Amino acid sequence: MSDTTAKAIAHALEVAGISQRTAATTTGISQPTLHRIISGTRSAKMNELLALATATGCTVAELTNSSEVAGRVQCAARSTNGATMDQMRARLLHFLELDAYLEDQGISAINA
Repeated sequence: MSDTTAKAIAHALEVAGISQRTAATTTGISQPTLHRIISGTRSAKMNELLALATATGCTVAELTNSSEVAGRVQCAARSTNGATMDQMRARLLHFLELDAYLEDQGISAINA
């Protein structure tokens, strides 16, 4: 597993406000194993990535930095409510990843 993936997992847990202990309980991954994944000394298996993605509200592509969407996103916005550009970009990327996933699954957005 890349150091980038380990950092992305740690960041996702932080943004979601989830401790390693809580994530271990929620995902079924032992806390020592989760620590090794986050420290980059052990690669996460796909089932672990799926569990972490579910727990943090991210996509696997976001956690593994394998997103095609991420490379296309450019965000220019005015920061409000104390949000930084990185925080706004991460949130936008999350919604675009979700949109791409739903489109891949044949689920289209409904215009109300």
